[in-house]
Amino acid sequence: MPSQTFFNLPQMKRQNITNAAITEFNNHSYESASISAIVNRAKIAKGSFYQYFKDKQDLYLYLVDRALEARNAFIAEANLPSVQSGFFVFLRALFQTILEFQLANPRWSQILFRGPHYGDVPFRKEVFKRTKADIIILIKKNIQEAIAQGQLKADLNPDFAAFIIVTLSSQLRYFIPFYLGINVDRLVKDSPNPPLDAIGKILDDCIQILEQGIGGNK
Repeated sequence: MPSQTFFNLPQMKRQNITNAAITEFNNHSYESASISAIVNRAKIAKGSFYQYFKDKQDLYLYLVDRALEARNAFIAEANLPSVQSGFFVFLRALFQTILEFQLANPRWSQILFRGPHYGDVPFRKEVFKRTKADIIILIKKNIQEAIAQGQLKADLNPDFAAFIIVTLSSQLRYFIPFYLGINVDRLVKDSPNPPLDAIGKILDDCIQILEQGIGGNK
C-alpha cells in the first residue's frame, strides 16, 4: 500500500508515476523491471520513490488494485442484465464485458494477467487472489439469486460453482489467443482489431457447456 505521502501528491504527479510504472511493467517481466527506469521516466528522484512505496512489489500491487478498480467500474457501467433475464444470459453478458475491458485496456490487462506469469514473481498468488475475488463475489451473488428463483439446482454449492466459473473464464484468456492465433503482444503495442465474431462464438460455446454440460443424450 502506498504511503500517505504518495496520496498527498498532486494528481498529475501521481498519474505520471503510475503511467511510468505501467509502461515499465508492460515492457519487462517483473523481475527485470527497473525502479531506476520508472523514476527516470516519471522525472522523480529515486529517494522519493521510497517515500511513496516500500519496494517494487508494493508498487506492483498498487497497480493491480488500480486495474481492478478500473475493471469493476467498467463492469458497473455495462448495465448487465439481471438474473431475472436468465442466469446464463447474465453470465454471457459478464464474459463479454470482461473481454471488452481487456481489449479496451490492454495495459491494465498486462498488469493483471500477463505480468505475474513472467519471471520470478514472489507474490503471484496474491495477484491472482485479488484478481478473482470481486468476480467470484459477483457471480456467487447471482448464483444464489438464480437458485432462489428456481433457475439453478437447489443443491448447487454457490461457492464451488462460482469458483469453477471464474476459473474457466480466466483460462479463456489463454485459450482464445492460442486457438485463434492472436498475438497478445501486438494487441498491447499496436491495438489491431481482434476477430470479435470468432471470440464471441467461443464465449457462446463456453456458456453452452456450462448450461447444458457435455454428456450425450441418454
